[in-house]
Amino acid sequence: MRTESTDTLLPSAARDPQPRHEAPAAARPARRQGGLLRASLGFAAISLLGFGLAYAAATASLGGLLFPGQAAGSLIQRDGRIVGSAWVGQPFAGDTYFHSRPSSASHDPMAMAGSNQARSNPDAQRRIAGATAAVAAREGVPPEAVPDDLVTQSGSGVDPHISPAAAEIQVARVARARGLAPERVRAAVAAHTEAAQFGVLGAPRVHVLKLNLALDTMRP
Repeated sequence: MRTESTDTLLPSAARDPQPRHEAPAAARPARRQGGLLRASLGFAAISLLGFGLAYAAATASLGGLLFPGQAAGSLIQRDGRIVGSAWVGQPFAGDTYFHSRPSSASHDPMAMAGSNQARSNPDAQRRIAGATAAVAAREGVPPEAVPDDLVTQSGSGVDPHISPAAAEIQVARVARARGLAPERVRAAVAAHTEAAQFGVLGAPRVHVLKLNLALDTMRP
């Protein structure tokens, strides 16, 4: 005679003394969404602490340790007083100083910007033509002798350099205003002309602020 097993005869409630109660189907998606939200918030907090605070603090500390001058802003001092930064151009006026490039950001490092006008823009053409005429009259040279960098803005708007050609056409004016021989002024320009980086990146350039500070120490 065949006998049925006990498991077969007993109801499910009797076979499982602690029956599992599954959550309603509507509650399961909400529970999954809560887990995803917690994971997302945790990842955001870790990213903020890791990349926003720890990474920034580590790079700032390392930069200050390895390159203290550059990390502080490459500041230029004269007689114990900060007069500028090696990376930020300044506007100069008057005949006794070499003039910098025009700036669409007023040489403000907090508002670094270049002009968004192309050479084909009529407003840009009028502005460049007017600036070229003004520079030519100031330096006593024909308009075609005016270098482009004296009448156009740099991409950053705070470029501290001009080309050697832009410095050369200003030599006569500065020498005359200061009562110096042009050869002495040219020597100062040469002393503050920086070569292309690593010999291949960029072009030779003259640091205007450093040049003008050097001129202030020269006597007729």
